[in-house]
Amino acid sequence: MKIFLIGMPGSGKTTLGKELAAHLMVDFVDLDAEIEKTEQTSISEIFRQEGEEYFRLLEARLLREWAGSPRAFVMATGGGAPCFHKGMETINERGISIFLDFPVPVLMERVKYNQERPLLLTADETELKEKLERMRNQRLDCYRQAKIVIENPTLEKLLQSLQPRT
Repeated sequence: MKIFLIGMPGSGKTTLGKELAAHLMVDFVDLDAEIEKTEQTSISEIFRQEGEEYFRLLEARLLREWAGSPRAFVMATGGGAPCFHKGMETINERGISIFLDFPVPVLMERVKYNQERPLLLTADETELKEKLERMRNQRLDCYRQAKIVIENPTLEKLLQSLQPRT
């Protein structure tokens, strides 16, 4: 089983992904960490030195490699991974996609002090809110292609969403 958690930065993909993987007794994969391992530098540095397009191509390549592997895992994708280079198509062909959906005010509280997200670096909270709203609006159609959508997700809701329907 391959489970791909998708959603905005701050939606809990990594935190919930680790919990879900432990519960299911499968590997946890953080796509951003895999990118950093491959490039031997931080995502911020990749953006600074190579630009977003280089990052997106690398992200798409690693996503396809993991999706095509025989391993079972829970993956925390980067927030943009499903939305570029047919990422959502890859995800839905190879596994179960779950959109972790939180409203912008919750996302804002979760990311406002994180300086490691290159697309969210801002001068103030008003600008951050505008960026998050714009990004969410741009990505929402892509995210809604997920096989499962969970609003205000928790581990319990994730586990419940994976139960067979009777």
